[in-house]
Amino acid sequence: MQIVGYRSDEPALLIAEAGAVRRLSLAPGTELAYTLAKRHCAGTIDGERHIACERERAPYCELHTTPWSVANNRDSEAEHAIYLAAFAPAVFKVGVTRLERLETRLREQGADRAAHVLSVPDGRIARERETAIGVEHDITERVRVATKIRGLGETVDENAWNDLLTEFDVRETFAFDYGLDLDGRPLAETMLSGVVRGSKGRVLVLDHRGTTYAVDLRDLVGCELDEGATDRELQASLDGFA
Repeated sequence: MQIVGYRSDEPALLIAEAGAVRRLSLAPGTELAYTLAKRHCAGTIDGERHIACERERAPYCELHTTPWSVANNRDSEAEHAIYLAAFAPAVFKVGVTRLERLETRLREQGADRAAHVLSVPDGRIARERETAIGVEHDITERVRVATKIRGLGETVDENAWNDLLTEFDVRETFAFDYGLDLDGRPLAETMLSGVVRGSKGRVLVLDHRGTTYAVDLRDLVGCELDEGATDRELQASLDGFA
């Protein structure tokens, strides 16, 4: 078995075995008991079939990496939205996506708050305006997953967010609740054992032996899996020793 992808809209991992691909649900309450083994290129999925690749580079080798222009819709002629997104407690970014995917894209990123501030006719113009807004307002275009994990369990600085929005002609605002019900920040870890508490974008939150962990799903892609919970020694919170 190998993890060959993930979905964050209906949280799941894509598992390949003997060329077939199935979904492993990551719905809250799901019990997971897998040990991560060798990691290598996840290959590609053609329809419902998996085409394996043994190259060492993970999650994708140079042959299976999507070009930047394709991944970022730069050549798309569809109408695009330019948005601002907030990640607790006070990390703000500017981004673009096709207009019809706006809310989906925000959830994929795990945004806590967001605002649609501009629509443009195509992907090229969208990228140009994104960069210009980032420079003019000193807002990043990318937020690392590690930064998002550090904000888990916190709330958005509403004053700072509202101050930023006053500089734009806001068309629509969004507020998201991912139902994680965290009392503190989970520990960052790469694992697939425990009970799913929930997910926020590509961050999976697991409870395992009295400790809550945050897992970047992309770090799992390419990993082969063995049945059975991990016996690797993991960092634990103080609650894990109660």
